[in-house]
Amino acid sequence: MSEPDDASGAGAVRRPRSGSGAGPGSGRPPARPSAWRTILLSSRPLSWVNTAFPFAAAYLMTTREIDAVWVIGTLYFLIPYNLAMYGINDVFDYESDMRNPRKGGVEGAVLDRSLHRPTLLAVAITNVPFLIYLAAVGSPLSWLVLAISVFAVLAYSVAGLRFKERPFVDSVTSSTHFVSPAVYGLVLAGATVTPPLLALLAAFFLWGMASHAFGAVQDINADRESGIASVATAIGAAATVRFAFAAYALSGILMLFTEWPGPLGAVLAVPYLFAIAPFLSLSDADAERANAGWKRFLGLNFLTGFLVTILLIWPGGLTT
Repeated sequence: MSEPDDASGAGAVRRPRSGSGAGPGSGRPPARPSAWRTILLSSRPLSWVNTAFPFAAAYLMTTREIDAVWVIGTLYFLIPYNLAMYGINDVFDYESDMRNPRKGGVEGAVLDRSLHRPTLLAVAITNVPFLIYLAAVGSPLSWLVLAISVFAVLAYSVAGLRFKERPFVDSVTSSTHFVSPAVYGLVLAGATVTPPLLALLAAFFLWGMASHAFGAVQDINADRESGIASVATAIGAAATVRFAFAAYALSGILMLFTEWPGPLGAVLAVPYLFAIAPFLSLSDADAERANAGWKRFLGLNFLTGFLVTILLIWPGGLTT
């Protein structure tokens, strides 16, 4: 099953490879990382910037100053937020991830069962103090945005909610994970809402939905074998790729309705369209082939994601 849109794909637990020099016949037991190091790795360190930067940039470009709220908010969306998003996902997806050949390596974690309770404890310990502080310095509107953001993190994976198993809701929720830190930064800083800003946020949101939907295509067969629903299992590989293609295209079009230099953001959608275009007629039986496009997507994110966030907070309407 597709997990929250992960730009790094770094897994918490890697299955050992032969020839590593450890294990049977090596004369020494295989090396095992410490429990806390493994839990930290489950937060996907290479993807921390994807949630921290939207908040940091939105808040900074609105207030034009670095203060304690900026520092603490950025730290929260850098590590604790990602530990909650990916750690909780790894705990509640353990059974399905064990059946998914993509998981357990660089494209997703299989967190050992013995670490499930410590991971959830670590999530609580690291998140609660930050949330208390952010609530104390915020307003009722910022409380609402932060509550939506945290709820989306929990609802995506936690048993009883499992938004990730509700077709189309899964893509909406995943996109919320990445857009809500930017919205929270804007609200917390008291930004002025303008039509160009709304167009930017809508473009960012559609980009997030497209990315999640396309990521789910490669897991269609594994998800169906496990009895798991997703946007891709519901409408099939080709239709999902076309949905993602349309969402990427519309996100680019929306950038044309922003203040300069926002319209330049329309160009940033083009590489994604080229990356997934070869899979527009992909059959469900060959869904795993989409993994090649997904790897290209992961590479694009490090450059394009940064530029999209810059454009997100650039318009002159972002003033206090």
